[in-house]
Amino acid sequence: MPPEAMRRKPRSKGLRNTVVVTLSFGMIATIALPAYAFAPGSTDPEFAASAASSLSKAQAQDVQVDKQAANITVSADGYDAVSQADIQAAADAQAAAERAAEVAAQMTSYAASYSGPSVGDFLANPPYPSYDLASVYNVALQYQGVPYVYGGATPAGFDCSGFVMYVFAQFGVSLPHSSNGQGAAGTRIAIEDAQPGDLVIMDGHDGFYAGNGNILHAPYEGASVRVQPIWTSDYYIVRIGI
Repeated sequence: MPPEAMRRKPRSKGLRNTVVVTLSFGMIATIALPAYAFAPGSTDPEFAASAASSLSKAQAQDVQVDKQAANITVSADGYDAVSQADIQAAADAQAAAERAAEVAAQMTSYAASYSGPSVGDFLANPPYPSYDLASVYNVALQYQGVPYVYGGATPAGFDCSGFVMYVFAQFGVSLPHSSNGQGAAGTRIAIEDAQPGDLVIMDGHDGFYAGNGNILHAPYEGASVRVQPIWTSDYYIVRIGI
């Protein structure tokens, strides 16, 4: 054999070995990669460890999706999905219905518990024909302790504007059963000029000014007519009768 052939032969064998090793490594990599790609590590928060373990044990190599399955469309079959807003709206409607039934029952009990004069009776024959702020406030003070009743306008139970309306009716002054309406029925004055008997008007609430930054009012359900400090700066003063 010529010397040159002898020198080239080892190189050919070495090349074959390199090719074999390279191909073998490539096959291993080809086999291993799909399994790793479909079996995330345990640190992945969106993938349960048990699921990762099961896939690894099964040596999943690939995922085959049938073409027909891939083209399947999802149908609602005539039913609409219920959104969170729909659920909340239904819950709100149910709560409102229950509240209305509760108020109706409360008003029935309230009406049955009182047989004294009404606002209409007082307007027809007012017991205090002369009107002044001090007298209005003194009459209003008599009702401390009367429970709050939504829609109430007698000593069996008052809401805020029902209380104001009932007191003023005793002086022959007719006011609407509405805090906003009562605010519009008088003259707005400066807060520093307020006197007991003037009205404190808030957004959706009112009562009598009680002096020294206080209000005499029917506050809310579960409470009674009382005097307390005015808790907000968002109010104005209205005087009735000027």
